[in-house]
Amino acid sequence: MNPWLEIKLIAIKKWKNNLFSLIVQAPINKFIAGQFTKLSYIKKNKKRIQRAYSFVNSPNSKNLEFYILLIKNGLLTPKLYDIKNNKIFISKNSFGFFTISELPKKENLWMIATGTAIGPYCSILKYENILKKFKKIILIHAVKYSIDLNYLNLFKKIKKKYKKNIKIKIILSQEKRKDYLFGRIPNLIASGELEKSVKEPLNSKNSHVMLCGNPNMIKDTQKILLQYKKMKKHFRRNPGHITSENYW
Repeated sequence: MNPWLEIKLIAIKKWKNNLFSLIVQAPINKFIAGQFTKLSYIKKNKKRIQRAYSFVNSPNSKNLEFYILLIKNGLLTPKLYDIKNNKIFISKNSFGFFTISELPKKENLWMIATGTAIGPYCSILKYENILKKFKKIILIHAVKYSIDLNYLNLFKKIKKKYKKNIKIKIILSQEKRKDYLFGRIPNLIASGELEKSVKEPLNSKNSHVMLCGNPNMIKDTQKILLQYKKMKKHFRRNPGHITSENYW
């Protein structure tokens, strides 16, 4: 049975700095918030080019949304960016364990992302009632420039939903702005500046950390969390404090 479905384009939002949001429809199987699927394109030689992308939308949404960075010399993202002139397919199924059901119960949930990896957190926060498992959520989104912050309106809706039970902090690595932190995530954790800015403790007793995005950020942050916070990776058979998903 063919696992691929042709998608119907609903909209494409082209942001600055080669970022874009793809909104489509397809009768895929139900997914869990935090999971990813695969988009693909068939070349003239009939070879299928496929890549994994996390859902931004809630599982109960009719539209499927993906937040993507255009790689100009890439094999797939230029086709997605020019989707009106290309036939794009989506997998019927979804994958991954970057979901709330896989996490141990703690007091604080830290959701840390770089760039387009904010996607799965958007899906989770729209759909899940996280407060059944965690008392407080700390959402951290790190980008290079403030112009890359394309989901601030959604953050406002999420803030309204969770009220005093969520704190949202933006980090810029290449631009200094008054209301945002400046620097790299691992350094801000090591210095204590990140905890100070959100006024919440990050420790092995009360916290679970989700890391999503740049593999270097994840690797460096895991080292810092182990060194400074005595936190280790979380597995089903060996519970820990860190759940991660590399974005490439």
